[in-house]
Amino acid sequence: MSAIVYREPYRLPAGILAVAVHGAFFALLYFGFAWQTQPSGALSVELWQSLPDMMDAPPAQPKVEEVAPEPPPPPPPPEKVVEPEIAPPQPEKAVEPEIVVPDEKARIEKEKAEKARAEKDRVEKARVEKARVEKARVEKARVEKEKAEKARAERVAELAARERAEQAARMRAAQAAATGRLVDEHIGKIVSKIRRNIVMPPDVAEDARAEFSVTLLPGGTVLGARLTKSSGNAAYDNAVERAILKSQPLPLPADAALFNKFREMKLVFKPVE
Repeated sequence: MSAIVYREPYRLPAGILAVAVHGAFFALLYFGFAWQTQPSGALSVELWQSLPDMMDAPPAQPKVEEVAPEPPPPPPPPEKVVEPEIAPPQPEKAVEPEIVVPDEKARIEKEKAEKARAEKDRVEKARVEKARVEKARVEKARVEKEKAEKARAERVAELAARERAEQAARMRAAQAAATGRLVDEHIGKIVSKIRRNIVMPPDVAEDARAEFSVTLLPGGTVLGARLTKSSGNAAYDNAVERAILKSQPLPLPADAALFNKFREMKLVFKPVE
């Protein structure tokens, strides 16, 4: 256990001054007492007319004149010692000293070291966690960017493929339309040629309708003409069949790739168109 000593700022000068004053007082008392007790000396004077003969007569005894001693002066009054006024020290604000025993001090130091180490570990863990989170964020951003770029590329490719498909479909449609127009045009030519060769029998109803399935060979030669639906007038049906066979070779388009459109045809004939 350690003791705390408070320093009093006026204690040492006051002590020195008190010792000095008491020393001077005791010195005055001592010298005054010694001066009073010292005996006063007698003074005697002898007069000679001539030098005596030292050999003849014995030396005369000197006459001693006694002088009454003077009375001693009264002792001086003792000096009044004036104690110096010393201002009392102002009381300082009391501070409760922290009393720390060696074991407690060691424990406190150990706790401080452990707290500092724990704080350092916490800061290091926070730094590592922040770096991990930042790395994960960057990696996630990279993956999302790659995914977005891939999706965008796929959309572009899909749009391009769709555009190509639509363009091809439009081309096929346009080609089919052109082919259809060409086929219709040649079918109309075939029907017109056959109609010119029909010898109309009498008493044929205006609403009569004969349908034939005509098979052709390349070059427009008729391979066969089969009645699929009668008009109800056999004479008109036979007249149409004879006209089909008489009209060969039937007019076909110059493009041989279109022959499949004319290999098997369904033709309809009416007395009045």
